[in-house]
Amino acid sequence: MTKILMVCLGNICRSPLAEGILKSKFTNSTIFVDSAGTGAWHSGELPDKRSIAVAKKYGIDLTDQRARLFLVEDFDAFDKIYVMDKSNYVNVCRLAPSPDYIEKVELILNESNPGKDLEVPDPYYGGNQGFENVYQMLNEACNKIKEKIENAY
Repeated sequence: MTKILMVCLGNICRSPLAEGILKSKFTNSTIFVDSAGTGAWHSGELPDKRSIAVAKKYGIDLTDQRARLFLVEDFDAFDKIYVMDKSNYVNVCRLAPSPDYIEKVELILNESNPGKDLEVPDPYYGGNQGFENVYQMLNEACNKIKEKIENAY
């Protein structure tokens, strides 16, 4: 089973969407997906209502998710850690118990735009269109992740 963790800042906008999108692409139990944030401000909360709404528009339910903080233990628990932006990358890598663990961490948009180090913009302070744009970016990246996983089996 492949275990993937999606990480953003507060774990209420981007990473819950990424978690939900990737989960929706698998109908079997070959994958486990979770999400976390590098900050604990929203721990225990539901995803942002705008993330829930855009996911629902595409038939994905995020209401079973609750925000949580990224933990050092996540390095051992997950095979791959996808971060939404460079700040998340730095914050996650800072917690790595050794340099080997950093190899698990990658900007998610490098899946759909290899080597470009593009960031998923934080839609929190924007309107609904920002959430739609983020959904589309993450959906494209998750399609590539799904292909990689299926080709590995």
